Amino acid sequence: MQSEIWQYLDFLGVAVFAVTGGLVAARLRQDFIAFLFFCSLTGIGGGTLRDTLLDVPVFWVVDESYLYVCLIVSVIMWFYAHKVEAWGRPLRWLDAVGVASYSVMGAAKAISLGDNAAVAVLMGVASATFGGILRDIIAGQPSALLQREIYLAAAFAGAITYSVTLMASGQSNLAAALGFAMAMVLRGGAIAKDWHLPSYTPPKKKDMDELD
Repeated sequence: MQSEIWQYLDFLGVAVFAVTGGLVAARLRQDFIAFLFFCSLTGIGGGTLRDTLLDVPVFWVVDESYLYVCLIVSVIMWFYAHKVEAWGRPLRWLDAVGVASYSVMGAAKAISLGDNAAVAVLMGVASATFGGILRDIIAGQPSALLQREIYLAAAFAGAITYSVTLMASGQSNLAAALGFAMAMVLRGGAIAKDWHLPSYTPPKKKDMDELD
């Protein structure tokens, strides 16, 4: 039963990311094949990188159901993207849900394969962000990765919260809930309240002279 729950969450994560790809295709006024491309690229991109780095069979090659999820989302977005846009800033909020979900899913897969917590955290970050990064690069739009607002840090916090909680309690459901909540709060705060971490500021020339 627990494995089925994780399976459904995995499908949900792919679907949410695929929706964000469809929104980008709609904004660019693309044809249906481009919708399918953007939905699939965004939906499975992060998981593909994760499985490649973990040296395991890529999940959508093993189970083609993930490709069907992307196809279904593509069809839905082709007809209803304008309605999703009417929700107000849907791309960023849906992307936040995807980041929160996959920061946990990526870390969970690494741990299930016997990898340590450090590897799990990196896999969580890769799973949560790579699909969106590819989407933005190909679409030629500014990536959230390059903005000051919290993005990578949210994925990192979600993955590390999951990993630490799992090791401390052994409760995977609790760890997943806390990891998701941590990532979602941080990413949501960045969207709604412009939260950001301190950015690098080079020292002033006077300070540099003192160092010399």
